[in-house]
Amino acid sequence: MTHNGEGAAPAGRPEVTELRLAAEPDRPAVSGGQPELPQDRSQAILEAAKEIGALLKRAGHRFALAGSVAVYAHGGSRYLQHDADFCVLPEDAEAVAATLREAGLPIRTPPEDWLLKTTCRGQNVDIIFALAHQPVTQDMLERAHVLPVDSVLMPVLAPTDLIHSLISAFSEHYCDFGAVLPVARAVREKVDWDAVRAACGDQPMPAAFLFLLERLNVIDPQEGQP
Repeated sequence: MTHNGEGAAPAGRPEVTELRLAAEPDRPAVSGGQPELPQDRSQAILEAAKEIGALLKRAGHRFALAGSVAVYAHGGSRYLQHDADFCVLPEDAEAVAATLREAGLPIRTPPEDWLLKTTCRGQNVDIIFALAHQPVTQDMLERAHVLPVDSVLMPVLAPTDLIHSLISAFSEHYCDFGAVLPVARAVREKVDWDAVRAACGDQPMPAAFLFLLERLNVIDPQEGQP
């Protein structure tokens, strides 16, 4: 994940995709004369999220699911193509890393100082302790909703916090409205938009996105505005 989060491309950390020539399409591997079915990437990410969530629950860690899997848990799209993201308190990061190591999962420390990375079931998982340049807080984790992620109940970042983290990460260097728009549509009725505006609505890029949501009738105009 990025500082931005969700099912969306993690805000603040744009993904670099590989370009392929149309004349050279991927060819499925052949086993026994039959082409293999493509991997269900979304289900693989869900399985990784479930396993990590179960590990953190059993160890008694404070956490909340974030990113695109959190959007799915709140009723959004099941189309997951990046990674699974978990928020933890900064002071708990080392204890969480120890729990994952004990379970046999690798821990990587990237150059960014606001997350750790691991791999579960072949999928990337980010352990995040800051969202949109703000540390994860106890209040944020207490606002999380306990929801089923497929068959596993776990705390999931509240929709208002989820949207705030995604919108706050917009800047002149990263401003992918198209990635966050479907997320806003999916959870719009669960978000305190006044709280989002108060938190980041005076910043140019978040303000532009909020204006776009108003023009598309995703959210109501701010009170006092035409």
